Amino acid sequence: MDIVPSIDNSTEEERRAFIKNKYPCIADCDMCGLCTVFRGHDAEVAFAAYIRGEQSYETIAADYRVNC
Repeated sequence: MDIVPSIDNSTEEERRAFIKNKYPCIADCDMCGLCTVFRGHDAEVAFAAYIRGEQSYETIAADYRVNC
């Protein structure tokens, strides 16, 4: 299981790398489905507030789970 970098103890670059590694685009939307989960957005766009350090990963992830 991936350890989510906390906002307090990580850089923006570390958080961006975590999102890119956790949700890689495989360029086959019919097989992947991530764009559907993130309402047509790339994961980096969906988690932009987390990457910027404005909102926790868990909060954003929960929003997408509830509103899928």
